[in-house]
Amino acid sequence: MPHYHLSSQNPLSGFLQIRTSIENIATTEVYLQLPAWRPGRYELQNFAQKLQAFEVLTPDGSPLPFRKETKDRWRVETQGHQTLEVRYNFFARQMDAGGSWLAQDFLYVNPVNCLLTALGQEQEPCTLTLEIPDDWQIACGLSVSAPRTLQAQNFDHLVDSPFISSATLQHQVYEEGGILFHVWFQGDCTPEWKQILPHFQAFTKEQLDLFGSFPVKDYHFLNIILPFQHYHGVEHLNSTVITLGPSEQLMTPAFYKELLGVSCHELFHTWNIKQIRPKEMLPYDFTRENYFRTGYVAEGVTTYYGDYLLARSGVFTSEQYFQELNTVLKRHTVDQGEQNLSVADSSFDTWLDGYKPGIPDRKVSIYHKGCIAALVLDLEIRKATQNARSLDEVMRRMWLEFGQPGIGYAEEDYQRLAEEVAGVSLEQYFREMVFGTTAFDTWLAPALEYVGCLLEKEPAALAYESTYGFRLNAALSSASVIGYVVPNSPAAQILSLDDELIAINGRKVENSNLANLVKGQAELEITLFRQKRLKTVKLKPDDTVYLPQYCVKKSQSATAEQQANFKAWLKQDFRDTAKATKA
Repeated sequence: MPHYHLSSQNPLSGFLQIRTSIENIATTEVYLQLPAWRPGRYELQNFAQKLQAFEVLTPDGSPLPFRKETKDRWRVETQGHQTLEVRYNFFARQMDAGGSWLAQDFLYVNPVNCLLTALGQEQEPCTLTLEIPDDWQIACGLSVSAPRTLQAQNFDHLVDSPFISSATLQHQVYEEGGILFHVWFQGDCTPEWKQILPHFQAFTKEQLDLFGSFPVKDYHFLNIILPFQHYHGVEHLNSTVITLGPSEQLMTPAFYKELLGVSCHELFHTWNIKQIRPKEMLPYDFTRENYFRTGYVAEGVTTYYGDYLLARSGVFTSEQYFQELNTVLKRHTVDQGEQNLSVADSSFDTWLDGYKPGIPDRKVSIYHKGCIAALVLDLEIRKATQNARSLDEVMRRMWLEFGQPGIGYAEEDYQRLAEEVAGVSLEQYFREMVFGTTAFDTWLAPALEYVGCLLEKEPAALAYESTYGFRLNAALSSASVIGYVVPNSPAAQILSLDDELIAINGRKVENSNLANLVKGQAELEITLFRQKRLKTVKLKPDDTVYLPQYCVKKSQSATAEQQANFKAWLKQDFRDTAKATKA
């Protein structure tokens, strides 16, 4: 049984001291493997770069020879010893929902970042002992087998169980369906439990009703509330880590809405990806990329349900839900990537550049395009079955046929189940929306009509975006620098990324006055710096509207049938215009 021990000689240094005891060795060599990535973020993260002072010792403290075989694998010569201890320092200074953080007043660890395993012993039970002050609590999905000692069934269980430990943890519990759900807060904040717990219970019940059963015996929401602007969440076996800020805004409407949204999203992952898992990831291989093309199921469907179920459970009004949906549309249409790479191919490429902007117009987000695709599929199934069935039935069958028995699903399984539930062929939908590059509004606009809603297309708020097809780099507030250019737009023939605009028709560009300088002009004479060289160019508009904004709204002329469809879909009356009294 592997035993892990975590301590810190000086929390201010950011370094954890980690000891791993490996027993029952019967070979002349042992291979030690540190994960190269973590579940929930499908890119190599190379955690080994955060290790320092690596050594391997015999039981009497003598050093054993070792050699690094790959970036995160070591070969150790055992010299006949049946037990050895691995020691190293780990730099825990990554504050987000996927990292680890060491401070004087609290400890937060994702074990997948920092714990290694002996190859061949991955399925053995293991323990993790924390050297922490006596008055510190531990928030974690693992069971406690001894004081400050956590027990895991195997290495995968251990590294999928993050924890927070401090003397200032705030904790409440609610029960739904006989299952205990723990809500933890770490940070300088004041949760309003009388508001939080009923809302969490409402969306939890909606999810349990959807799937019919829960994969784990209990669940933990591990919230780290930070003193600065932040937003991140990561799913785990029976827990989630959520990092949000700033802390003083926790219960304000905007912040609280984000807490609800990410919490509902991450809970849905307990079924969808932690259990309903593509065959390429069953089991996880932490040594290399685990390529898969169904990110539109793992993240897209979850993104859809994360906000949709808040409306269906009555936590969000329909207007609040549409606000979140319109944010997804805004993020999806930020560039023209949809024209060049399908959401299935973009899923495969998360391992290449899925979590950074990358080159212009290369790919789509599996979260945003996947969410839109899931919404369309839900409405298509409802339309084909006159509301008798929906995407709920597809996900329930995914759970019963694949997740619950522990069988990985193939890409074609999702389409097959969707078509069986719908009772019609969905070949064109999958060919265009999932595997192709058809514009999203081609499908979304008619799908929304079924529930009496419209997909409205409006010009961009800024005239230079709408008329000429370029956008400024928002990260550079002190200068007017080109951040994006629409292909085949007027700007594409004249302007380039990183051009710094100096003057428009002889007037200096300053103090965010670009929109006013452009407004009403038939032609622009632009003075700019390009690669530190001063240039003057002329820009003329054409008849196309570029970078349009899309939003979903209720149709004022919705029929009684459409309004009934709306209620069947959202569980809210179509004409209900209640204010946001809940979130």
